[in-house]
Amino acid sequence: MVNVPNIELNDGNKMPVVGFGLWKVSNDTCAEQVYNAIKTGYRLFDGACDYGNEVECGQGVARAIKEGIVKREELFLVSKLWNSFHDADQVEPITKKQLADWGIDYFDLYLIHFPISLEYVSPETRYPPGWYYDGESEVRHGKTSLESTWKAMEGLKKSGLAKSIGVSNYSGALLLDMFTYAEIKPATLQIEHHPYFVQPNLIKLAEQHKIAVTAYSSFGPLSFIECDMKVAEDTPTLLEHDIIKKAAEKHGKTPAQVLLRWATQRGLSVIPKSNSPKRLAENLDVTSFDLTSDEISQISDLDRGLKFNVPTNYGIPIYVFA
Repeated sequence: MVNVPNIELNDGNKMPVVGFGLWKVSNDTCAEQVYNAIKTGYRLFDGACDYGNEVECGQGVARAIKEGIVKREELFLVSKLWNSFHDADQVEPITKKQLADWGIDYFDLYLIHFPISLEYVSPETRYPPGWYYDGESEVRHGKTSLESTWKAMEGLKKSGLAKSIGVSNYSGALLLDMFTYAEIKPATLQIEHHPYFVQPNLIKLAEQHKIAVTAYSSFGPLSFIECDMKVAEDTPTLLEHDIIKKAAEKHGKTPAQVLLRWATQRGLSVIPKSNSPKRLAENLDVTSFDLTSDEISQISDLDRGLKFNVPTNYGIPIYVFA
């Protein structure tokens, strides 16, 4: 089994460098995929309310624990607060619901998913709520400040419902603002990060404040083609890029492993997913070799400032990244 190193977070907790991302994992196969990933050696699982598969994730975890493959304390389970639960008095109740869905007592890490408040939708009305208030086309922005939401997040850490807390999809400006009011700084920042969208200054800011950075969508457009996203369909795949393929051939690795190593070698954690047992194992083995400094620079120079995970790219009229 691959030995995956940990990153020590600014609150003293330790997080594996490589995890399994649960976005777009089908409900029909999710429990089995989580179970198989644990057997392969994965210990970090990155979920969210919005993924709609937390019950099944918990089933996979419970099976692995029951069979003695892993103990709960050996896992690092991550979830996220959805936009429509930003009201301070809704943060703890929805966290408890998500914990119940997973069948666990605490999250190792709980994140604000997007830096935007949407009007509250009761879980009894529709769950997960999605971006639209009516589930179809009506956008209703909430009136809760990010400061208010973060104070409620700090409460989760103090009560033990989350061992660590962090943010996702935050910009530098939002982080700098947060530092003026946060009693507890975020332990992690999760961002879209791949050679077409490198965000070096945002990473530098996080490093200055000892905030660990987790990269999602490490393979760039590949993650979004199945979403019928035109900009992704029109962008050359990174797995076939000459620079990536050349490095893969030199090191005897796959292009996917090179892309993941490009991130982990620069101090970031990664959360790829795969349905293939072979690729599952390969994606976990991305700290056992080193790229040269020239290779890292060449890959970083592919930067286009091209962000895919933007609501408007899905046809959703929400301008959080305007």
